[in-house]
Amino acid sequence: MMNKILALIGNPNSGKTTVFNDLTGSSQYVGNWPGVTIEKKTGRLLQNKGVDLVDLPGIYSLSPYSLEEVITRNYLLEESPDALINVVDSTNLERNLYLTTQVMEMGIPTVIALNMTDLTKKYGYHIDSKKLSKAFGIPVVETSALKGTGLGQLVKTAVELASTGENTIKPIVFRVEIEKALKEIQNLFPKETHQRYRSIKLFERDEKYIEALGQDTKEKLEEILLPIEKQFDDSTDALIIADRYDEIQRRLLGVHRKEEKGQTPTERIDAVVTNKYLALPIFFGIMYAIYYIAMTTVGGWTVEYIEILISYLSGSAELLLANLGASQWAQSLVGQGIIGSVGAIFAFVPQLMILFFFLSILEDTGYMSRIAFIMDRLFRRFGLSGKSFIPMLIGTGCSVPGIMAARTIENPRDRRMTILLTPMIPCGAKLPIFAMFIALIFGGNAWLGPMIYLLSIATVFVSGMILKRLRRFQGTPSPFVMELPPYKVPGLRNVFISMWDKALGFVKKAGSIIFVSSIVLWALQHFNWNLTYLPTQIDKSILADIGHLLRYFFIPLGFGDSWAPAVASISGLIAKEVVVTTFASVGSIVPISFSKVSAFSFILFTMFAAPCFAAIGAMRREFGNASDTWFALFFQTGLAYVSAATFNIIGSFLLKGTSWVEPVLLDYRRAQAISETDILGTAGMLYTFGGLILFAFILTYYSKLRTKLRSTGGDQ
Repeated sequence: MMNKILALIGNPNSGKTTVFNDLTGSSQYVGNWPGVTIEKKTGRLLQNKGVDLVDLPGIYSLSPYSLEEVITRNYLLEESPDALINVVDSTNLERNLYLTTQVMEMGIPTVIALNMTDLTKKYGYHIDSKKLSKAFGIPVVETSALKGTGLGQLVKTAVELASTGENTIKPIVFRVEIEKALKEIQNLFPKETHQRYRSIKLFERDEKYIEALGQDTKEKLEEILLPIEKQFDDSTDALIIADRYDEIQRRLLGVHRKEEKGQTPTERIDAVVTNKYLALPIFFGIMYAIYYIAMTTVGGWTVEYIEILISYLSGSAELLLANLGASQWAQSLVGQGIIGSVGAIFAFVPQLMILFFFLSILEDTGYMSRIAFIMDRLFRRFGLSGKSFIPMLIGTGCSVPGIMAARTIENPRDRRMTILLTPMIPCGAKLPIFAMFIALIFGGNAWLGPMIYLLSIATVFVSGMILKRLRRFQGTPSPFVMELPPYKVPGLRNVFISMWDKALGFVKKAGSIIFVSSIVLWALQHFNWNLTYLPTQIDKSILADIGHLLRYFFIPLGFGDSWAPAVASISGLIAKEVVVTTFASVGSIVPISFSKVSAFSFILFTMFAAPCFAAIGAMRREFGNASDTWFALFFQTGLAYVSAATFNIIGSFLLKGTSWVEPVLLDYRRAQAISETDILGTAGMLYTFGGLILFAFILTYYSKLRTKLRSTGGDQ
């Protein structure tokens, strides 16, 4: 006997995910909806193992304005779950019920989970759930997902509906003229399922439905719609929206009321944290504290202990294999190629988990929505969305979770651009490279650190302006619609589940890619073309020969005189911090020299070129296709090459005869001993946010000046 299927549907920030976590616990399966990268969560009810629960994407309506809305609509029409649980935010009742009225037209048995009832009472709202149920013909259960109240009754009601198929829904009745037009449209398709829903979508001129019509049918449809639009002097979709809200307001008469209690806690907090002048500094302070904990203190300590553990495991594995009589190459493969290389990346997992923990708290409280809203005006000028800011922020720690965070952006165009541009923000793994060159070539000049970050931000903005003009990224930017939910205390269970899911996703995604690439790179480093094992003679390895060929590619960039930089760039595909290790190991055999110009050229190339394999894997998964992934890699590497070559050629010409073009021997013995905190301190985040704030002020001043000049010119 097949399990009953329930589906959760609701607006973003309605508490839907918290309800899902409470009802399914750890019995969740996280995948993707077919053909897209939007998460699909399914689970089995804890109270009833014979019922599966599907968590549909958070949406505001069933109109196909976003990918999430298309996915949800297709699922309801094609999969037809046994019953729906419509999670409604009781503090925003009227807007949430708009989606409810659309769901009602599909004829699927539905129960309303009137969520956040603890907050409605706190904010002075009084809702009569029995009258609400009678008004819409749908069972209503009061719940508080955060406190876990009402969920047992919710499950019981939903399972009963799924078993009996009982349906007492009272669909929205539109004005007389619209109802008459809907009947005429239904007569065009007498044998179709979901007749009323389909007729409403055609009345709204829904593109997905209009595309499927023949020319004759389209003409008949227009004959029905045009008189209506002429009569009311408005578009048909606007008429439907107006009637929905009018009917919702009518049905809510006597159902809810609000006592005047002055400003709510949310309004008082927003007066400070969304203040025109305080918003960005406050956000910077919060994020700096989070990164300080995740990357420097608690997170830094965990990395040290894990690195010690990995070193112990690597040495123990080599010793065990030696005692078992294994060959030297087998010992090196297991100890250095697998445990050492893979372990070096997974040493950062605790840091990511701490980062995910705090970011989940900020998201659960409702604060992240405010920041995306504040940053939208600045980012939109450069072809990006305000929601792009969060992934790029996360990318300063590690590009992989930054790229993964882009899935929260609904608009496909904005999401793809964010995925492409996020790796161009310097991540923590690139800092050792910058620190090495700043210390060994530039004499520890502190000004280079801020300049690197500011340059990366400027390049991201310019790249956004370029990309939005390409056909691949063309399209009208979606209007920035984001609910600012009321602040609430985060549920720790929900936060931990979110943290665990994201960390597990990183391990699964990055693990296989790093494992395979580490073995390949180890083999290239330790064997020649005759497949003779070379324990220390890396200059005679296959990788060295490849480096000799590739070095000509880097001559215009200023560091093609030796094969070592080419090899270092290749090894950086495993992890960017491996570049420093490569310079140290190769430098012990072959002298490596850089001038200040060629060193900064190498920094530019490293900063913008294709990221590590783990980040490339994350890009491939989030793009959902190979075409966009290859385009991103070519764009990133092409931009890196052109930037580095331009700087080298112009710099070498303008600075000829100065110390900037004099070669300096790279001291390999100091390369790995240098800490990025010695050069950059913990100020990487400071430079990033300082740069964004500076850009915001400059842009604001420029806009005001331009407006003033235009008004002055208009007066003359």
